[in-house]
Amino acid sequence: MNKIALLISLCTLVCLANCTSSKEASDDIGKYEITSPIVIDTSFTREYVTQIQSLQNIELRAMTKGFIQSINVDEGQSVKSGQVLFTIMPKEYEAELEKAKAEANTAELEWLNTKTLAEKSIVSQTELAIAQAKLDQAKAEVALAELYLSFTKVKAPFDGVIDRIRFKIGSLIDEGTLLTTLSNNKEIYAYFNVSESEYLEYKTKNDENAKVSLLLANNQLHKYKGTIETIEGEFDNSTGNIAFRAKFPNPDLLLKHGETGKILMTIPIKNALIIPQKATFEIQDKVYVYVVDENNVVRSKNISIKQSLPNIYIVESGLSDKDKILLEGIQSVKDDDKVVTYYVPPREVIGKLQLITP
Repeated sequence: MNKIALLISLCTLVCLANCTSSKEASDDIGKYEITSPIVIDTSFTREYVTQIQSLQNIELRAMTKGFIQSINVDEGQSVKSGQVLFTIMPKEYEAELEKAKAEANTAELEWLNTKTLAEKSIVSQTELAIAQAKLDQAKAEVALAELYLSFTKVKAPFDGVIDRIRFKIGSLIDEGTLLTTLSNNKEIYAYFNVSESEYLEYKTKNDENAKVSLLLANNQLHKYKGTIETIEGEFDNSTGNIAFRAKFPNPDLLLKHGETGKILMTIPIKNALIIPQKATFEIQDKVYVYVVDENNVVRSKNISIKQSLPNIYIVESGLSDKDKILLEGIQSVKDDDKVVTYYVPPREVIGKLQLITP
């Protein structure tokens, strides 16, 4: 009898212990973490694909016909303004200049002789004027010959870097032949396209000469900030975009004409309403949260998202900072469920998401 009684007692204790453990576990499972949206000043970054262009990038073309006598630079070389880059065989043009000078000397002698005769009234003033005109014409021919001779030396119009050289010494080229291109890369332009809504937002904030960053193709930031200088005058009807131009310093000449990258523009937002992304769920491309009322009853609510950032959403409409939203257990509840909750301050929640707040 004593053994039976002891066995019954043990069974009773085990049952009571199991019931107690189940009740405690049930209490823990039934508690849901809630929080509130928080209003803070923050910012987000927009990315725009950009094409980099040199501050100056020009084609160097031959101004005269002839054989290339010398090439005084190499591809990729830095040159100074006025430096001779190419020499086109000048002999023909030197001869033309000597001929023009000789004709000018002859015209000057004729003019001097006619002038002496005119002073003695031997010839008329008309003949003197004709002699003067011939002299002027001869001088003009000398100037023209000197100009053509100068064309045989192709010089750099500004400091820059030489691109590919398209011909070799001895090549016969025509007037207008492209020899190479020259780029001034000490500063560069970055062009990028902005949508109409983003353009209006930018102009509304009066962010004139706003600073932007440049992300290079190797995912490294260019170490110098750029400044938005100009906006084009018209939208592209086919894309709905308008082009912005930013200017970046490039003293190390790291950036080259034709490179690509991404413009990073930081957009500040005052009094942004922030919630964690994990507090939301989607149904048919719409974003919802569970709002917990004063009776701890949950109801789904559709919200509008202004901007998505890492781990958080900036809410456009649908919530206020007075609301309580379900943070955990979203998949475990449905509308009109009554839950047991515990409140976590929003700054503590956001802090765990590593959001930098003011």
